[in-house]
Amino acid sequence: MSAPWRIGLIGARGHVGGELLRLIAAHPSLELAYASSRARAGDAIATAPGQVFEDLSPEDAAQRQADLVFLALPNGHAARWAAAITAAAPRTRFIDMSADHRFDPDWAYGLPELNRKAIRGAQRIANPGCYATAAQLAIAPLADRLASPPAIFGVSGYSGAGTTPGPRNDPEQLADNLMPYALTGHVHEREISRHLGQSVHFMPHVAAFFRGLSVTVNLCVDAPMTAAQARALYEDAYGSEPFIRLDEDAPQVRAIAGRRSARLGGFALSEDGRRLVMVCVLDNLLKGAASQAMQNLNLAFGLPEDTGLAP
Repeated sequence: MSAPWRIGLIGARGHVGGELLRLIAAHPSLELAYASSRARAGDAIATAPGQVFEDLSPEDAAQRQADLVFLALPNGHAARWAAAITAAAPRTRFIDMSADHRFDPDWAYGLPELNRKAIRGAQRIANPGCYATAAQLAIAPLADRLASPPAIFGVSGYSGAGTTPGPRNDPEQLADNLMPYALTGHVHEREISRHLGQSVHFMPHVAAFFRGLSVTVNLCVDAPMTAAQARALYEDAYGSEPFIRLDEDAPQVRAIAGRRSARLGGFALSEDGRRLVMVCVLDNLLKGAASQAMQNLNLAFGLPEDTGLAP
């Protein structure tokens, strides 16, 4: 395979599908092979002149040539598409945007800042969840210093609830409101715990803004540290990362809407130096989904990780 690589997109109707289409169009080494959406079949694709959305079955997609396929589907639907396409075209690469393969050791876990070596050249990549990305970035530099499970308070914009109408994306129910949900056992709680090798407690909420999320993370450490020591650990971990920015103050959601980077900051310590509270914010549709998937695509194809992206 050589550039330009042909890219298939299954599940193009949703918010993440739209972001992926824009990123594919902006990438110098990619071209869109097809975009499947039953709800939008026949509509013109604004980012790909001359192409329309198609209503493809797994068997239809298996007959279409693509070097990599994004599976931007609801949880529980990715496996049959991957199986059908692989049966017809075994060399096809996949990036699954759902949670279906995040616990599967046969799929590389696509959080580049923490798992870059496994992603390079990978044929099958499981893109992380948005909350799981933010929480792991916040916890990882201190993962071997923890005295107890981290507590993660998360708030997401309502785009995270998808396009299917429901209470968590209903502007009337969200107006002047903060809506908690899945306060134990959320799939991202299990995902974070699995990939950090550390139990965590995660409490998600949704608010009335559209895009972006914030996690406030409480970390109890095994020995006292200073704020300078804590920040130094994060500088060592992320100082050279193009898609992570470290702030002195706690970052805010409005700072990252529409951006491809995560921002971490706060670094507030208790008086005894054993409790660190910090904040990570990112755009749930970009660094929490589509632009992170493009980082993974670049690594899979051996390209510079920031190709087609700007922090």
